[in-house]
Amino acid sequence: MQKVLLLHSSREGQTKKILHFIETQLGSSAQCEIKDIHQLPSADLTKYDRVLIGASIRYGHFNKKLYQFIEAHADQLKAAKAAFFSVNLTARKPGKDTPETSAYSRKFIEKSPWTPELHGVFAGALYYPRYKWFDRMMIRLIMHITGGETDTTKEVEYTDWQKVEEFSEQFARF
Repeated sequence: MQKVLLLHSSREGQTKKILHFIETQLGSSAQCEIKDIHQLPSADLTKYDRVLIGASIRYGHFNKKLYQFIEAHADQLKAAKAAFFSVNLTARKPGKDTPETSAYSRKFIEKSPWTPELHGVFAGALYYPRYKWFDRMMIRLIMHITGGETDTTKEVEYTDWQKVEEFSEQFARF
């Protein structure tokens, strides 16, 4: 049985939800551990057969703790069967939902000392009622500018679960 480490840098929980879905897709062939990068200053990645990092975007940026973790573990990530996916609302639009077409993915590759061989991009979710007032208003403004949902009473999930399932299959074969 494969040992798999599923790491997340999640703000509102959609990235973690995606990791749980991937864990389910891997099924009984994998013994998975899900951990929060923000709570994990160090890890021995050599104890795992596969590693997957999922990270969300907020206001155009990944959390700095993601980059700190990757810098601290770059050699282990390069040596491991390690993959990465990002979650952002821009990926709800066709043509902005692949590593090649996502500005966030391109910036990640430029900034990171690690280039994952397997890289996915998924649309996230809007959880307006759960946000603090400032975040709700800022995200509403961004969604207005980009032609998205602006009704702050709604929660909208844009994640394409079929795409996540396909990525899960690739990760399992990786």
